[in-house]
Amino acid sequence: MSTKSKPTKPPPNKSDDASSKSLTSWSWSIFLLILTLSVLTRFYKVQEPDHVCWDETHFGKMGSWYINRTFFFDVHPPLGKMMIGLFGYATGYDGTFSFENPGQKYNETNYLGMRVCCTALGTLLVPLTYLTTWEMTESTPAAGMASALVLFDVGLVTLTQYILLDPILLFFISISVYSSFKFYSFRKSPFSFSWWMWLALTGTFLSCAMSVKFVGLFTVLYVGLRTIYELWEILGDLSRPVIYTLYHFLARAVCLILLPLVLYVTFFYIHLTVLNRSGNGDGFYSSAFQSQLIGNPLYNASMPREVAYGAHITLKSQRTGGGYLHSHWHLYPEGIGAKQQQITTYAHKDDNNKWVIKKYNEIAPQLDNASAPIEFIKSGDLVRLEHLVTKRNLHGHRISAPVSKKQWQVTGYGENGTGDANDVWRIEVVGGKVGDLIHVVSSRLRFFHQLQNCVLSGTGKQLPKWAYEQMEVACNSNLRDVRKSTFWNVEENHFPRLPNTSFHVHAPSFMEKFFESHTIMFEGNAGLKPKEGEVTSRPWQWPIDLRGQYFSGSSYRIYLLGNPIIWWGNLVLLGGFLALYASHEWRGQRGCEEEDEQVKERRSKTMSTCVWLFVGWSLHYLPFYTMGRVLYFHHYFPALLFSSMLSGVILDYLFQTLGKNTWHFFYGGILAGVAYSFYLFSPLAYGSSGPLASEANSTMHGLKWLESWEF
Repeated sequence: MSTKSKPTKPPPNKSDDASSKSLTSWSWSIFLLILTLSVLTRFYKVQEPDHVCWDETHFGKMGSWYINRTFFFDVHPPLGKMMIGLFGYATGYDGTFSFENPGQKYNETNYLGMRVCCTALGTLLVPLTYLTTWEMTESTPAAGMASALVLFDVGLVTLTQYILLDPILLFFISISVYSSFKFYSFRKSPFSFSWWMWLALTGTFLSCAMSVKFVGLFTVLYVGLRTIYELWEILGDLSRPVIYTLYHFLARAVCLILLPLVLYVTFFYIHLTVLNRSGNGDGFYSSAFQSQLIGNPLYNASMPREVAYGAHITLKSQRTGGGYLHSHWHLYPEGIGAKQQQITTYAHKDDNNKWVIKKYNEIAPQLDNASAPIEFIKSGDLVRLEHLVTKRNLHGHRISAPVSKKQWQVTGYGENGTGDANDVWRIEVVGGKVGDLIHVVSSRLRFFHQLQNCVLSGTGKQLPKWAYEQMEVACNSNLRDVRKSTFWNVEENHFPRLPNTSFHVHAPSFMEKFFESHTIMFEGNAGLKPKEGEVTSRPWQWPIDLRGQYFSGSSYRIYLLGNPIIWWGNLVLLGGFLALYASHEWRGQRGCEEEDEQVKERRSKTMSTCVWLFVGWSLHYLPFYTMGRVLYFHHYFPALLFSSMLSGVILDYLFQTLGKNTWHFFYGGILAGVAYSFYLFSPLAYGSSGPLASEANSTMHGLKWLESWEF
């Protein structure tokens, strides 16, 4: 009589002796050697230059803001900047240095601790490359070659010597990939302590990578694809029941999805808790968000809840990241519509954001006239908005806007509050009815031009330099457009004759602030455009090392450029892998069997390893072709780590087909070549002075192999 089989539970934990092989003593010797060389090359002249370099102005300043608990806006998640602030605080930096401009002297500022901590993480890229390649191949020559290509790249040395997010990001990407392969090496002892540890560490480091820059999402996707592959392998084992695969899936879901999400949210909770003081990034966020920042005019603010005629108000665009309705004395330039006063939105608070709201037929309301009756503004009223500083009215006419040509231009017009009929706007409460009162913050408002039949809109388009790169305001003739760009709210409301109410009622929850922060970051990232004179690049230029980037513009020059021998070699070997893979697949389809089983097994393992490295390179490089935001040369460096590992594996495979003496000759020759090229180009990373390479008497003259190189 047959019995019904019960679902098989996960096997008991096996001894870790059954897991992956340990590094041999020879491998450990090579590992310690490359670790020592990595420390020497990375920390050599880490104190130079003694002035602010490149984006040290950006991230050093943010580190200072964390120490001072000052809120700011940035397009990247917070972990990397929090770590820079922590590095500085732990090494004695007091957060008072301004970090204003590249070339600014540090003088007595204790900046070195932040550089050293960032450089230490960059130093670990080399041993992590070694360990990752070894886990994939169990080949010391492949691991040694891959780590040498990372060790001797002058670009990676440059990028990891300064107070930047890049060394932190690259470290977490590298250790995430290493942890995922280390976890895979324990596949024969599932649910053991080591298995769980490396799975949890993979999730932790993935969360950290994603919390430094959104580029970390490419690494999450990479590990996700490997996880799907591993689960497919487990499902394909017909000796196990389906419930066994479910156990594996749940373990990965907890450690690779739930744990990273919890950590990611936790990092933001710390970020929003630490930065509790008002800063220059407040204006990107909603009025309710700002009310929680100490020192902000809205913090513990008391102001009238209803808006009355004659009040001094500020209007904030409810478009995510939108600024305040703003004007200044400057006019639109010749040829840009009517040569009248500019109207923009501006993300920062100042007096040029303040307006007097008047009846449509009133010239100069008396704010402090105690005998005048108080009249509240209602939905449906006709109003004029007079700029408090310049005394010109908000004005619209049927002339194309500067950037959004299908919308109408909005200007400041008139003198001392006197204008014309094109200054009249009808105010409406979104979702309300005619006669509803206007409430501070909570009322969403739309302003319809009475004559031109259009609605006031903060378009989100950046104006040129003549408008100080502030954001465009226009009048949208599509009245059915109900995007947030046409919504406004009253933020500040000054009217001393009305009783004040507390702003505390508008306080958002943590999750509301969390989601608002992300919406603003995503829009800020998508809207990044190159500034005038800024050096940018396109993705096709990166692998060929076409053009570098200055890190320091003083007489002591540092230039970000990849080691051309390594970069061009990586590109050739990438093509070589594709050719070998095509040949391998063709032979498989044709049924061509290898005479030697060892050769067949080695070829198959090499192809499998290189496929995953190629996938990693593709995921960290190809998505940049789809991005409309401004891009820089340094965006290629995560992909470079994968291509360098791929090169090490392919070279090892090719060398194994040679005789032992020939193998040593070629292997040693390539190592010597990349080391010597590092020596030649090292002044780019460590600093150089004197004539530029384009001048005949320069010590770098013979190294200017491409005209596009600017060192």
